[in-house]
Amino acid sequence: MNALLIAFFAAIAFIIAYNTYGKWLGSKIFKLSADFVCPSYRLRDNLDYIPTSKGVVFGHHFTSIAGTGPIVGPAIAVMWGWLPALIWVVLGSIFIGAVHDFGALVVSLRNNGQTVGDIAGRVLNRRVRLLFLFVLFLALTIVLAIFGLVIAAVFKQYPESIFPCLIQIPIAIIIGLILHRKGVNLLIPSIIALAVMYLTVIYGDRGFLHTFNTTLASWSIITWVAVLLLYSYVASVLPVWLLLQPRDYINSLQLITALGLIVIGLAVAACFGGSPTIAGSQVLEAGTRPPLEIIAPVSNLDPIGAPAIFPFLFITIACGAISGFHCLVSSGTSSKQLMREPDARFVGFGGMLTEGFLATIVILACTAGIGLGIKNPSGEGLLTGTAAFNSIYQSWSSANGLGAKVGAFVDGAGNFLVTLGFSKLIANALMGVLVASFAGTTLDTACRLQRYVVQELAATFIRQPAAKIVSSEKTEQPLFNFSTIRLTANPMTWLANKHGATLFAITIAAIIAALPAGNVQASFFNHLMAGDFASMHTWLSTNAGKGGLLLWPMFGATNQLLGGLAFLVITFYLYRRNKPIWFLVPPMIFMLIMPMWAMIVQMFIGSPDFPAWVKDDNPNEFLILIGIATMLLEIWMVIEAVLLWPKAKGVLEQSIDAESNAPSTGMNC
Repeated sequence: MNALLIAFFAAIAFIIAYNTYGKWLGSKIFKLSADFVCPSYRLRDNLDYIPTSKGVVFGHHFTSIAGTGPIVGPAIAVMWGWLPALIWVVLGSIFIGAVHDFGALVVSLRNNGQTVGDIAGRVLNRRVRLLFLFVLFLALTIVLAIFGLVIAAVFKQYPESIFPCLIQIPIAIIIGLILHRKGVNLLIPSIIALAVMYLTVIYGDRGFLHTFNTTLASWSIITWVAVLLLYSYVASVLPVWLLLQPRDYINSLQLITALGLIVIGLAVAACFGGSPTIAGSQVLEAGTRPPLEIIAPVSNLDPIGAPAIFPFLFITIACGAISGFHCLVSSGTSSKQLMREPDARFVGFGGMLTEGFLATIVILACTAGIGLGIKNPSGEGLLTGTAAFNSIYQSWSSANGLGAKVGAFVDGAGNFLVTLGFSKLIANALMGVLVASFAGTTLDTACRLQRYVVQELAATFIRQPAAKIVSSEKTEQPLFNFSTIRLTANPMTWLANKHGATLFAITIAAIIAALPAGNVQASFFNHLMAGDFASMHTWLSTNAGKGGLLLWPMFGATNQLLGGLAFLVITFYLYRRNKPIWFLVPPMIFMLIMPMWAMIVQMFIGSPDFPAWVKDDNPNEFLILIGIATMLLEIWMVIEAVLLWPKAKGVLEQSIDAESNAPSTGMNC
């Protein structure tokens, strides 16, 4: 099938879904009202809660939920064929992912901007709340421990992206100060910021900047992890309008315009072919424009070395179809910034559909774009067509590394840009910046979200009088004011403080990241036992920072489990209000079963190419322990929900302090 037609019909499907299904959810189910006073106004503190235009919130939301997920997931899942990946992305985005993100955002808006884990304490019970918050803490810890490694790997693979990414920070601060203090129109600063960022892509690796990029690319992984976690701490405790929000917004401008350029390049390649090949192509003569064709198989249910398509397709492609991490962004940061309730459809539903379209383009870049020409891994000539695809996707192991997945997208999308006249160097730099920027926005947002979760957990063990605040539904909800907590001998008071919570979050992530991982564990401990500190120093400079890989195998399933649990909360919220839930129950069940299925296979069953964790010759006890705990937490929460179900229909939940004398644990609400 023509790649351009796939992109066109996918875009049409997303537009129709937004204006029909999304509109129906907003008007008939959630009944969004312009008269609703959002938490950003009622609880404004200019730190986390601040009224913000929907365009800026969309930028923050989109870049935070996207991360590298809609790139690396589809880039490996095409091994099962482009059609299964495409169907899951399009249908998953519309009927599962967008409903999940939109629902979590609205429910949080109606609960003073609480995270979905905290809301579980009201719509289910307090036990479920604690269980949910522990799962959230685990998932975010893995994100913080691994994304420093991801960004460092991208910088090492594409050093020309380093300066353009770093310069975004001062640009964002300037934009934040201008908008907050001056109140000027957003258009002119946006255009200037976008122009400066593109100039840094074009000229950011020339002269002394090339030396700068090369030097930073040579930093060890652990150095990058430490620097990025320290940056995340700063971004988490600063007012949201000063760094996180404007950085995500200007990133979204660059990323969406880059996506637009990729689509235009795809259209040009579809009509006229790719950029003329240079001498050395093993298939085409020099000067020939290679045709744009889908070179991947339509379906391949048994790729070499790959796990079974069921359930792993639905775990591999998370962002781009449905990702549990999105419920954290919706209920953690975006709900505290929206200034109008009707904007929730644009941000929540629209943001997920935009990500679905990005994932569609990634599929096309990896199944058609790379066919326009990539370097031969042997270094001899240029590979085009099927030969290019097979060189990357020989087997699951050859395509499963971060470098291979990111490289397939960068090469494929870069080929689309080259058809527009971009040099290959600039095209690759822009794609590298896109990947690193997505990862960076996810990292700093995840750190802020982890701060919320730690504070909410810590507040459980603190007694503090709770002020009352009336929600839109006229039910009194307690206001837990974290800013007034006095630091005492109770360590929970320190964790309820924004600095204490954030330091705790990055410290745990740093410890995990510093652990020896994989096949290098033995050599590390051998050096340690032998007292060979010189070899230990060499080991640390080479391998330290990769400890997040210890838990990474279970992140996909844990992430999708969050989606199922968020659906559980949204379903109970509507069920208690006698609202229709038929459209929620199937995706909820699906997203509870698939992650559990995947975890059981990974842990206990395995396959010839992927031995079960418990049967591995060198078992990862840490991974097994956390995996079993996560499965038990899910089972416990589902049992609690099943027991509560017959009693909940039409019964509005009580406020938390009416349920017991324990204080509320909502963030500032």
